[in-house]
Amino acid sequence: MKKMVALLLFGSLFMAYSQQISKEELVFLTPEWKGERLEDGRPYVSDQLLDRMKLVTLEEAWAVLKGENYKYQYAENWQVINPDSVLVGRAVTATFMPGRPDIHRVIDEKGHQNDGRIKSQNSWVIDMLIQGDVYVVDQFGAHVDGPTIGDNLANSIFAKSGKGIVYNGAIRDINGLKELGSFTSFFKTYHPSHHLNNPDGDLNTTLIGINTPTRIGMATVMPGDVVLGRDGGVIFIPPHLVEKVVKTSEVVRLRDMFGHQRLREQKYTAGQIDSRWSDAIEKDFSQWLNDHIDALPVPKAQIQQLLKTRTW
Repeated sequence: MKKMVALLLFGSLFMAYSQQISKEELVFLTPEWKGERLEDGRPYVSDQLLDRMKLVTLEEAWAVLKGENYKYQYAENWQVINPDSVLVGRAVTATFMPGRPDIHRVIDEKGHQNDGRIKSQNSWVIDMLIQGDVYVVDQFGAHVDGPTIGDNLANSIFAKSGKGIVYNGAIRDINGLKELGSFTSFFKTYHPSHHLNNPDGDLNTTLIGINTPTRIGMATVMPGDVVLGRDGGVIFIPPHLVEKVVKTSEVVRLRDMFGHQRLREQKYTAGQIDSRWSDAIEKDFSQWLNDHIDALPVPKAQIQQLLKTRTW
């Protein structure tokens, strides 16, 4: 207990002088992740799992998370760039608050002098992005004079991460963002104005959190969560549950393919397929997996593993 209290006090002191969470505190807040981490402590879900996540639906992910008692991971009511595409990546978080000159000045001073950061605060987190990251921003829904992302920063985000954004606020230069093609992004509003960043004059936003826990709508987001954005909604999946979400989705996908095919063939009735399957149907499903293993939209190795765990 003493060690835990000391760690929390250390984290609090660190946060008093820096927006960026310490590695020790980030590890402390993500104890169920046992895999690889980045140098800053952020959980690092593999590219292979991210690729498989692209076929997962929001319903499938939501059902797994709800079953694990993660009730607040979904955020809705977005505007979307590339609405027919899917956004998947590892969350890098930023939290802005309405501008306050005294806080803004000391954060600027520390960022420029001690941390070696340059330019304005709205570019600091963007400079940290790597391939596979999704920039997740709580911009407190700022609208007029709120946008911190336009076509210049969007190009930088896309070049560094290859992904888009989840942005709880307004964007600008929307035509330029759409020209990026694969910049699949979720945002709340559009406005042609831009944020103002002068603590001695017009000041609209202050960056107070880098890779800290943040809130997007009614969802709690941690750095390293896997972002799944599609069909107008975004869900944030804790890294230790990503593999379970993916595997569950793959099983559901295969069972749906089998069931739909057998219904078209009129081998079974809708009632038989839409209820708990009989032993005979389960056995038929296992044989169908074997017969179609090279043509199914799930990695062959995953199907082989599934077959090993089945009794038919």
